[in-house]
Amino acid sequence: MAASCDQRKPGLKIWPKVILFGDSITQYAFNDGGWGAALQELLQRKCDIICRGFSGYNTTWANMIQPQVINKENASDVVLVIIFFGANDSSLKEENPQQHVPLETYKNNLRDMVHYLLGQGIGPEKIILITPPPLDEAEWGKVCKEKGLKLNRLNAVTGQYAKMCCEVAVEKQTSCVDLYTYMQNEKDWRKFLSDGLHLSREGSQFLARCLSPIAQDKTDHLPFIFPHWDSIDTSKPEKSLLYPHN
Repeated sequence: MAASCDQRKPGLKIWPKVILFGDSITQYAFNDGGWGAALQELLQRKCDIICRGFSGYNTTWANMIQPQVINKENASDVVLVIIFFGANDSSLKEENPQQHVPLETYKNNLRDMVHYLLGQGIGPEKIILITPPPLDEAEWGKVCKEKGLKLNRLNAVTGQYAKMCCEVAVEKQTSCVDLYTYMQNEKDWRKFLSDGLHLSREGSQFLARCLSPIAQDKTDHLPFIFPHWDSIDTSKPEKSLLYPHN
């Protein structure tokens, strides 16, 4: 038994990390059929997907907590950061002043978030911005009415925030998933929303299909962690499992 333990020379194996940073749509990314779960399936045995979603948050609050989510203590192992905010920022000021963030402030907040990541050694090639999805006003209006509220978001306004997100991606040379546009290019896009605002299972899977090729491309260089079972040397498994390998 002692000899077997002595063979365990390598230290803890560190998995590269993909960080999802966003609002409730990110917080729910690992719900049944969620886009985060789909991403984890795509990158299994290559990366850990770290979900940092904060329901109700806007970019102003996200900016404040970002250094507690990603900093130089954990940034060295980060291969991808996905930033997904805007659904709350785009709330109408007169109906939802607590979550509303002015359009230009939203754009500057996204700039600041990307700039911060660059300062942590995470280059633009490792950053993906996702625009807020479109809003189904009829369905979200029902949710608001049930709470005794007026409709507090408009699809056209959400589109303005989506445009700003795309502009920041171009300016900062990051990747971008224009979910607002991609969804509305589909004939029956409202099925992608569970309540008019948040993603349904189908919507989550649609996002995963949009996001996966980009994530795949950005992680293709990463090795499969630990060898496939049928390539392990059964006579001397330590050669395959305890010493440096790809």
